[in-house]
Amino acid sequence: MSDQKETGKQKKLRISRRQFMGAAAAVAAFTYVPKRVVAGTAGNKLNIAGIGVGGRGASDLKGVESENIVALCDADLNRAKDTIKKYSSAKVYRDFRKMLEKEARNIDAVVIGAPDHIHAPAAIMAMKMGKHVYCEKPMAHTIYEARRMTEVAKETGVVTQMGNQGHAGDGLRLYKEYIQDGAIGEIKEVHVWSDRAGTAERPWWPQGIGRPKGSIPVPETLDWDLWLGPARWRPYAKFPNGRGGEATYCPFNWRGWWDFGCGAIGDMAVHNADPAFFALDLDAPTAVEAETSGVNDETLPIWNIIRFEFPAKGNRPAIKMTWYDGGKLPPRPRDLDEGLKLGGNGILFVGEKSSLMGGGHAGTPRIIPEAKRKEYGRPPKTLPRSPGHHQEWIDACKAGKPEDAKSGFWYAGPFVEALLVGNLAVRLQQRVEWDSKTMRSPNCPEADNYITKFYRVGWSV
Repeated sequence: MSDQKETGKQKKLRISRRQFMGAAAAVAAFTYVPKRVVAGTAGNKLNIAGIGVGGRGASDLKGVESENIVALCDADLNRAKDTIKKYSSAKVYRDFRKMLEKEARNIDAVVIGAPDHIHAPAAIMAMKMGKHVYCEKPMAHTIYEARRMTEVAKETGVVTQMGNQGHAGDGLRLYKEYIQDGAIGEIKEVHVWSDRAGTAERPWWPQGIGRPKGSIPVPETLDWDLWLGPARWRPYAKFPNGRGGEATYCPFNWRGWWDFGCGAIGDMAVHNADPAFFALDLDAPTAVEAETSGVNDETLPIWNIIRFEFPAKGNRPAIKMTWYDGGKLPPRPRDLDEGLKLGGNGILFVGEKSSLMGGGHAGTPRIIPEAKRKEYGRPPKTLPRSPGHHQEWIDACKAGKPEDAKSGFWYAGPFVEALLVGNLAVRLQQRVEWDSKTMRSPNCPEADNYITKFYRVGWSV
């Protein structure tokens, strides 16, 4: 681990295209023997290690506790204390790199619930060691990380799963069954929204603020340098929490900082936009543009409206998908019955005959207006159902079948890549044309600065 710390006034990082491709080539040069990794048999239990085990990570461990939880790792021992107490027989570490090295022979799989900026370093190290990976959303912090994680998963043959739990639900499958059956007619327009990062009435985490001045003492239970991981060093500090008080970066309030999180699109678009990508078989956008409350180099804007353009595919026409966050909502649908509201999170497919709408996390959809819903009924059940998001990952690990984990990196990687192109448009405040094959913007070469990122020594991917 690097002990390099940057102090004083720092210049804004600029990564040339040549440097970026050189770094990518260096990572790609890593060689390993591709293999199909099978963890035990159907009657055996997996030995699982947790990385980032407070908060969401604790919930994920609960989802896999039918197996053996043998090791736990967290830079914040106070955040992790309840999990450590619950799985008292598990070995405890602060640095996931040391845990993976020391426990290499004792673990079959890892569950990653750490902040976004830790996902790729932890997941890629684990996959290269032949460990199956369950990684919380949004899977990756940058476009390049999403691409590389997808490649490494394929090369190593491990089973992966991104933590968008609604992907295992009946609601997601119902969206596709409605659309495949032609229930609302041809679709050219989709709207997706979330109440994150919050409104004045209900703020979730702070955005639209600059870096705080000064510093405060780091709690004894927190290894701040380890928590920063690949990110450039900064002082531990307080800043306004949006609710009239103050907050620190961890726990939870890191998501709106560019160095650590992906904002609302990383938190909720992986849930709320999932039906669009799944049901319409969306790939990479060809162009994205954003309207925002304003941008700075430290945190995401208070609100965003991001417009994605997806090309036609097969018999499906081109799709325009618009994302709204921070309290912004799409125009009220023309066919929404009086008395009904959009709600804080949701998705709307606009069809030529009627519309299909649902809440967040790929919940159960309904045709609107009500008269059309009653006229149509329900679609034929054509898609197999899931035994549960965590269970299908466990089953796939034991069978050695990556394709059986339905939000594996083979699906989640391209999905997250597409969403993060939206954050390019937010940062650059201009229309970004996108060439997914080369991971470049033909009209916006400065996008190269944000496709990948700076990594401290000892944390690169």
